[in-house]
Amino acid sequence: MPPFALKVTRSGLSGLGRLSPRLAGKAAFRLFCLTPSRRPHGSKAKAAHMEGRERLLVAEQVVLRFKGGRAMAYRFNGGAKGARKRYLVVHGWGSSSEYMSELATFLARDGAEVISLDLPGHGRSGGRFLNVRLAVSAIAAASARFGAFDAAIGHSFGGASLALASAGFLPDIDPFHPGKLVLIGAPSAMGWLFRDFGRSMGLGPATQAALEDEVRRVTGRTLAAYDQKRGVLDPKRPVLVIHAEDDKEVGADHARAYAAEGPHVRLVWANGFGHRRIVSAAPVFEAIDAFLSEVATAENPLENGEGTVLPFYRASLRRSS
Repeated sequence: MPPFALKVTRSGLSGLGRLSPRLAGKAAFRLFCLTPSRRPHGSKAKAAHMEGRERLLVAEQVVLRFKGGRAMAYRFNGGAKGARKRYLVVHGWGSSSEYMSELATFLARDGAEVISLDLPGHGRSGGRFLNVRLAVSAIAAASARFGAFDAAIGHSFGGASLALASAGFLPDIDPFHPGKLVLIGAPSAMGWLFRDFGRSMGLGPATQAALEDEVRRVTGRTLAAYDQKRGVLDPKRPVLVIHAEDDKEVGADHARAYAAEGPHVRLVWANGFGHRRIVSAAPVFEAIDAFLSEVATAENPLENGEGTVLPFYRASLRRSS
């Protein structure tokens, strides 16, 4: 947010908070859920978006409707016959299927049916807002439309939403049951986001409390429930967590929190790829492919005691955005 707009917004929320913290909390929550512009900024982002748009031209477009919104899904290899794997790919906040298209086409290269989902307020989906309930509802709609998925792969907010969906975390939304989960740069808690937002907006204690209570009102779960250290990941479902220790947007401790849930969670460090480039890195693709294929691997000499480290020098980035 530009400095002047931030100053005006802070002033407005502060004034409203003095009159009614509850109304100020509602306004702050709506602002928190407002999605960024869908137009790519910068030459690298524009090039990546254009390349992604070209890849998506071969996919079937399917509109998914659910209570509260609609989402666009791109289906690769939908007309193929015979037994094949089915995968779901979900992007992160401020992203879209264009930026996940290289991973989607990689997964579809041998005939797998791959569904790439645009979350509400992103890509070609409807709306200007996104929250966990809308994201989990869109995932449930994809499951209802396309059937069971052998695996689901999500980046950042998309990964966290997949984890919550597979846990049946939100009331009144059917649990999502993929065979496997791949979480890339995904947060394991939500409270820190609201605290950071509250500080950036200069919210007082009463308005901050009202903001956090909106999470309960909208999603049916308290904000504290999102941060509880408990078994979100089903021990019967294999999970691959891929994260970069140099991720400046979602800290590496989130990956460690997922890995601490048990031996069904495999942690791989993709150091050097940060938060954005990780979804287009060749070594990351190789790790996902091995996990989905259940390829037996020899003991990794780069094992560091808390996860495997991918040697990023083996292959160049597929794109640099």
